[in-house]
Amino acid sequence: ISSFNYGLVFENGRLIKSYLNSGIVTISSVLLGVSSSLLAGYAFSKGKFKGKKFLFLIVLCTLMIPMEPRLIPLYKLFNSVNLLNTFWPLILPHLISGMLIFLCKQFFDQLPDTLREAAQIDGAGEFKIFIRIYLPLAGPIAATMVILAFIWSWNDFLWPLVVLNNLDLQTVPLFLASFSLENGSSLGGLTMALATMSILPIIILYLFLQRYIIQSIALSGVKGE
Repeated sequence: ISSFNYGLVFENGRLIKSYLNSGIVTISSVLLGVSSSLLAGYAFSKGKFKGKKFLFLIVLCTLMIPMEPRLIPLYKLFNSVNLLNTFWPLILPHLISGMLIFLCKQFFDQLPDTLREAAQIDGAGEFKIFIRIYLPLAGPIAATMVILAFIWSWNDFLWPLVVLNNLDLQTVPLFLASFSLENGSSLGGLTMALATMSILPIIILYLFLQRYIIQSIALSGVKGE
């Protein structure tokens, strides 16, 4: 792929716009998804409330439901509240992720309960215990979750294709698909340059967070007593 093709990529206004759109959607999805999953994972791991096992079972059941059967109900839901052709349908479904909640619970299960008990003796509430004690220890799993949530949101194609009809709201995968359909193989070099640029943010993020991911994998095999 020649430098000429990359020069054309950077001059393409639609690509820059799609980058901005994907950035807004992905960053919002990651922040909401990771934050809610950390809270839910801590609650399922250290919390004591009625129906905890049943609720966690429901969370696990969501892992067995692929996106395709949910397309029509989600479409009707967002259509009923007039949110189609906005970024909200791309952000809000990421608020609850069964996989991220499961990963968080498994990680917090490795951390000793004595930390929580000592903080309770000092008079700390549950939210303060989570923020002051457990959240600082959750860096490795949080980094892993950020990577996963980022990839899921950035690479999402089918759902944005269903809910977005406005070209100004196209995300990077939608723009790349439309560009390939419009030009076919006549601009193969430029298409490859666009594809390379589309995965660049994922590579950069992984290189930045890889040491935390390695820590998460290492800690997953250590049982805290």
